[in-house]
Amino acid sequence: MNSKIIFFIVLFSLSIYSQNVAMNKDWPNLNKYASENSQLTSTFKSVVFMGDSITEFWKVNDEAFFTSNPFIDRGISGQTTPQMLLRFHQDVVELKPSVVVILAGINDIAENTGPITIDEIMGNIISMVELAKTNKIQVVLCTILPSNHFYWNPKLEPADKVISLNKLISNYAKKNKITCVDYYAAMVDDAKGLPKKYSADGVHPNLEGYKVMEGLVEKGILTYIKK
Repeated sequence: MNSKIIFFIVLFSLSIYSQNVAMNKDWPNLNKYASENSQLTSTFKSVVFMGDSITEFWKVNDEAFFTSNPFIDRGISGQTTPQMLLRFHQDVVELKPSVVVILAGINDIAENTGPITIDEIMGNIISMVELAKTNKIQVVLCTILPSNHFYWNPKLEPADKVISLNKLISNYAKKNKITCVDYYAAMVDDAKGLPKKYSADGVHPNLEGYKVMEGLVEKGILTYIKK
């Protein structure tokens, strides 16, 4: 094998190793937004979007959605609900928003941080809701987007687990009179997946997919803002 190719493989491996070491030292990634959070004023009143890569990449695909609205993106790629729960106080509660939009659970089903049951995922989501309500923050709960495969974990068959978690989310929201935004119903195809017109990889939305989500979530946020 060419020595230069070997060098770059080693360099890449070391880079990945360093990232993993950093993540192990800060498992919930509290440092991700620490600087940005410190720059927000104490009078800040807005909407915080809490989530994973689908939320984080939102501002990359459609930056105007956040710059033209009083919205703050606090998504972190790859995160699962236990990680979000650990950083919820820092990245949501301490910002004192009027509303938090929670989109979480798909990476749990992908077992990004290990096996977890649907009920355990829902328990973490409920804990985030309770933290928000205790601090007088209104909650918009979102069903997770459809997915019938994970390109990074192809052995899994997530479609039915996505449906099961979304039923729990919808029922909990209805029982507790919480606004629920149903992304799943608006975006699912006949194969219980995310259609190509909305996504290139079957998991992350493209701009057209985010536009669908924006129309839905804005209506959900307005149920509180109007009040």
